[in-house]
Amino acid sequence: MGHKSKSAPRRGSLMYYPRVRARRITGRIRTWPHLGGPPRLLGFAGYKVGTTHLIMVENRAKSPLFGREVVKEVTVVEVPPLFIYGFRAYTKTPKGLKTLGEVIRTPLPKFADRILTLPKKSDFSKIQTFIENNLDKVSELRVLALTQPQKSGLGKKTPEVLEIKVGGDDVKAVYNYIKEILGKELRAKDFFAEGQFVDAISVTKGKGFAGAVKRFGVKIQPNWHKHRKGKRVVGAISPSRPHMMFTIPRPGKMGFHQRTEYNKLILKVGENPSEVNIAGGFLHYGVVKSDYILVSGTLPGPSKRLVRFRYPVRAKIPKLEPPKILSVSLASKQGV
Repeated sequence: MGHKSKSAPRRGSLMYYPRVRARRITGRIRTWPHLGGPPRLLGFAGYKVGTTHLIMVENRAKSPLFGREVVKEVTVVEVPPLFIYGFRAYTKTPKGLKTLGEVIRTPLPKFADRILTLPKKSDFSKIQTFIENNLDKVSELRVLALTQPQKSGLGKKTPEVLEIKVGGDDVKAVYNYIKEILGKELRAKDFFAEGQFVDAISVTKGKGFAGAVKRFGVKIQPNWHKHRKGKRVVGAISPSRPHMMFTIPRPGKMGFHQRTEYNKLILKVGENPSEVNIAGGFLHYGVVKSDYILVSGTLPGPSKRLVRFRYPVRAKIPKLEPPKILSVSLASKQGV
């Protein structure tokens, strides 16, 4: 750093600037992969339960432990069915995608009243006919889905509203697929497969107001004259004119950022919650009551946080052989 005789790398990554809190707690997917083939949903969602470990046979061919028993840390995610209540059609314009029309299947289930309010005068049949007659102008079709937390062990009733893209080569085939699933529930097994890679989008745990040492990893001043004005402060905070540099570590709110983790491996898709429920329930969550998945490694966010999944946008390996799981730890995590 200029006058210093030794290397002094900057503190804190500039990758995530601006370092601000997420606008919404559910996370937002800005990029969808372009997948051809038959029509299929490109995303799903579930609630983070907690972590445990299992014993499995390593299924990565390039691993030095290939074919041997290994212990893996896994995250349990409860994935109750999604209810598809509508869809949107988009058309391409020079300024990006523009909504061509939105169709909602009425009447909606009673739990949807907690989050949705429909206009009193709305004729969605005319809009649907308009979309059918202009399928040649449609570039993307996305479904509108509601989560069903009342079917999970979350202890929550208000659902989240999600918009999920439907992939496929033929727009007409995609439209017919959406008409088939409209007003129905989609379960985890309709999207996830064992050995599949997915991207996980979630909002991290909020940590409140933090100083520069915790927020950026700034070195604490040594025990001599340089700390007479503070030990846990930044030595120089750049010139104030014409303006202070935004790269200088400063105190502020920490955490509650949206983050995306790429290529997370799905180890198991289960329908029997007793296979993963630990003694006494998961810490800060409780008992799993519906479908679940086991994801290798950890996921951003605390327990009960909604995690959104999508087909990977940076996949190097499309899929692995379904792993052979020997046992899942059911030991109590209370007090750990």
